[in-house]
Order: sequence, then C-alpha cells, then structure tokens
Amino acid sequence: MTGTTLYGLSACLLVGMGLYGVLAHTAPLRRVLAFNLLGAGVFLLFGVGARRGAAAGLPGDPVPQALVITGIVVAFAATALAFMLMRRLAAARAREAADASADRTGGR
Repeated sequence: MTGTTLYGLSACLLVGMGLYGVLAHTAPLRRVLAFNLLGAGVFLLFGVGARRGAAAGLPGDPVPQALVITGIVVAFAATALAFMLMRRLAAARAREAADASADRTGGR
C-alpha cells in the first residue's frame, strides 16, 4: 500500500465519520465538531489529489495547496462564528428561563 493510497483512505474515513456525525447527532457542538472533521477529510483528499502524479522529491500542484490553505482559514473562521453563536444562544435561553421563573414566582 502506497502512501497516497493510505492518505486517500484516511481522507475517506474522516469524511465518512464527519458525515455520520453531522447526520446522526442533534447537539450543536457535536455537529460543529463533526463538520470540522468532514472538512479535514476533504482538505486531506485535496492534498492527496495535489500530490498524485508528482515524482518523489518534487512538489505537487500549488493550486490545490492554496485552496486547502484558504479552506482551512475559512473553516477556522466559520467554527469560531458557530461557537460564538452557540454561546449567545445559550445566554439567551438562560435569560428566558430566568424571566420565566421570575414571572412564576411573582418577581422574587
């Protein structure tokens, strides 16, 4: 088994695990983490595709490498945004619960 095949199979495994996590779990944190796993698999698959056909010691195609680097930056920003939105949603739910309990107890 060559290194390219091993990396390709690892990428497919990461994509499969990420898809399963996105589709099977309902918790937002697990979905975000599964989406990151899916993205890592896709980035690894692009990296494998960039190296395919290049002789040993020679660099691969730079265009897929640039796309992978850009994708990693975008995925990081999207993950940070998703975590921030989850924090705000949790804070809003806590405020609603506090307001509802205050209404039930008559403001005490």
